[in-house]
Amino acid sequence: MTTAQQAWQALADWQPRQLSELVAADPESRLQALVRSVADIRFDFAKTHLDDSAIATLSSLAEAQDFSGRRKTLFSGGIANPTENRAAEHSAERGDGAPESVHVAQALHQRMRMLIDAIEAGAFGEIRHLLHIGIGGSALGPDLLVDALGRHNSRYDVAVVSNVDGAALDEAFARFSPEHTLVAVASKTFTTTETLLNAASALQWLEEGGVEDPIGRVIALTAMPERAIEWGVDETRVLPFSETVGGRYSLWSSIGFPAALALGWDAFADLLEGGEMDRHFRLANGADNVCLLAAFTDQIYANRLGCQTRAVFAYDERLRLLPDYLQQLEMESNGKSVTLAGEALGRTSAPITWGGVGTDAQHAVFQLLHQGTHLTPVEFIVAREPDHLLDDAHHETLVANCIAQGAALMAGRKSEDGARNYPGNRPSTTILLDQVTPRSLGALIAFYEHRVFANAVLLGINPFDQFGVELGKEMAKGLAEGTIEFDPATRALMDAALGE
Repeated sequence: MTTAQQAWQALADWQPRQLSELVAADPESRLQALVRSVADIRFDFAKTHLDDSAIATLSSLAEAQDFSGRRKTLFSGGIANPTENRAAEHSAERGDGAPESVHVAQALHQRMRMLIDAIEAGAFGEIRHLLHIGIGGSALGPDLLVDALGRHNSRYDVAVVSNVDGAALDEAFARFSPEHTLVAVASKTFTTTETLLNAASALQWLEEGGVEDPIGRVIALTAMPERAIEWGVDETRVLPFSETVGGRYSLWSSIGFPAALALGWDAFADLLEGGEMDRHFRLANGADNVCLLAAFTDQIYANRLGCQTRAVFAYDERLRLLPDYLQQLEMESNGKSVTLAGEALGRTSAPITWGGVGTDAQHAVFQLLHQGTHLTPVEFIVAREPDHLLDDAHHETLVANCIAQGAALMAGRKSEDGARNYPGNRPSTTILLDQVTPRSLGALIAFYEHRVFANAVLLGINPFDQFGVELGKEMAKGLAEGTIEFDPATRALMDAALGE
């Protein structure tokens, strides 16, 4: 039995204690061991089932899986993505990585800044609106940033359109005037079918709206600039980023153009400063590393207690899109069933990530969390400072609801009436931000990226490829074009859907 196998067996043999007992036994020591503050963010794991034994076991697993070596490979620009034989250099976009990669990222950021300066100086006329077209990582990140940080100070109206359903574009067209609109087309490969179809319709809308040179209003955000140029975008309006930056890790690159334009360059630079989390992840070891500690909690729930999902609730309206963003980051990265060696994984990989916004979610899904038959680890995210000038009662009520939910999940309440019985012993983590700022949001997103990587190391998988998304897209194209022969049930359904 290998060292890693021994660690997994030790985790299987580990017996979790009741949460209320763990917290009551030695509160001061538990808070000292399971609360971390990094980049002005407090991460509180005290209401999880982690204990000294579990941490020791999972630390042994991390060592057996060469966590330090794989982390070094990640930051040094080595082959962190072996199935595609390339590095994973999103941290270099934030200034922490191989020196040459950091230099390239900074040069490309400067190129983006110069184009933004030209837009603001009137090079494209009077621009009021930005229509950003992308999908997946090319849309989720920019949408999150603009929605979270631009509510009161966005300098442009921004619409992020990802869905190929024409209703999504229609809605944006109704809001904007062609004369004052710039279009950003974001695609790492610049071959994404949905994105290019939406982009073509946007060009048609510009033309029908009287814009003399529609393609001249397009900014291309891509790792394949030659394809954007071939599509018709002038080289001066192409903002490249490195091929070693994965799509779902790309908001730090030119994919973040909508945020940099709408929020201003200083805000985008502050977002990159959230890379303080990179330095923590790169230098802190064992359970002192908040990203690795979070991964430890993920593994005891997924692979010891059989939890199939993890719920994330943002008690802050500004972070309402964070659960959507994390769904792609976590499930596309670690939703794998084979190891780095190509062997069957043999255990649970990524749980299903889902969530919502508090307090709305309390009146929708918390019944299941408190009394349902599923054990679901919950993550609460809240900020000390609100984003409004209303009476303090609003924020006090919001924070009280957030913190009380974690206490109620843990403690429960016994009743002889089964319908009113709360079993308790249900885990939660709380992440407390001082403020929701570009810098703190950058640090929070970087935390989640490194947590994903830490989980991948523990599992022995590659978090940086995503071949699972390709088959369905390939078959959709073949079905639409009639180039692939499908089973009779699928063919009949397609005919019925299109009225043939």
